[in-house]
Amino acid sequence: MNAFKLLIVFLLLSFQSCKGQTEKIKGISFVASRESITHTHTNPLVAINANYAAIMPFGFIRDLSHPEILFNTNRQWFGETEAGVKQYSKVLSDQKIKVMLKPQIWVWHGLFTGNIAMKGEEHWKQLEDSYSKFILSYAELAKQINADIFCIGTELEQFIMNRPDYWKHLIVEIKKRYDGKLTYAANWDEFKRVPFWDAMDYIGVDAYFPVSDSRTPSLEACLEGWKQHKSEISNLSRKYGKLVLFTEFGYRSVDYAAKEPWNSDRGMTQVNLVGQRNATQALFEAFWEEDWFAGGFVWKWHHNHETAGGDNNTQFTPQNKPVEALIKSYFSKS
Repeated sequence: MNAFKLLIVFLLLSFQSCKGQTEKIKGISFVASRESITHTHTNPLVAINANYAAIMPFGFIRDLSHPEILFNTNRQWFGETEAGVKQYSKVLSDQKIKVMLKPQIWVWHGLFTGNIAMKGEEHWKQLEDSYSKFILSYAELAKQINADIFCIGTELEQFIMNRPDYWKHLIVEIKKRYDGKLTYAANWDEFKRVPFWDAMDYIGVDAYFPVSDSRTPSLEACLEGWKQHKSEISNLSRKYGKLVLFTEFGYRSVDYAAKEPWNSDRGMTQVNLVGQRNATQALFEAFWEEDWFAGGFVWKWHHNHETAGGDNNTQFTPQNKPVEALIKSYFSKS
């Protein structure tokens, strides 16, 4: 091959590298259950053209200032454990669905993980030791199951802001155990302050941005509401030269779904399927065609598809609701 051809090949490879992947990540957040799964449970993912699933084992903390994380115990649901991760990933892989392993922390009573903060140096050290055991164990498991992406944490702003040196060292240790692509799932109001995006492969965002105050948000209102957020997201992508991945995105099928999309208040009981669909369509229209946008993971999808969701359901899942067909149509694109 002459020098000119070599130059052309080099330029093409460089261009492809800058553009990132050629196919969007069309992912769902696959909720852990009490039981193992079969192809019966994953066939609906194939039907909506999903090519990724996030598997989410859990660790538990007693309260926001408690330093010990309990995980992989016999008191947890099967899907929340290491054995469940292995079994789920095998069935998903059989269906040609790639895996993002996304270990998460649950604070008892559902308190927000972003507020986890210790009261003194001793407890901070204990939390660091405990989190390292938790996340490095799953980094090794990510390697074993050939996970395509490993998420090193989810919505842990105070932990990261207070202990940046620990996180820098932790990422080095993770990379010794897992050599695939890394991301961190930053909350929608946290992502601009994460100090280690340069060490990640994707800028991960849990995309619960407020985009409309309306009871039934219109497509046009949501698109308008996205403009400032989208500008900030794209600017960060350019700053670091990284693709943006929505590690979680979705809306509840309730009134005011796009006002505080993170809100899981059980008192929100008025079903609104139109608002959920409009808000979801606006997100797809705003981001799906952007070269710097890698794709994302719909929040959330239950294994028992036949009985999940439905027209009377007020929760996030799109299953058996009008928004499911919308997601399928976008997932049908490259």
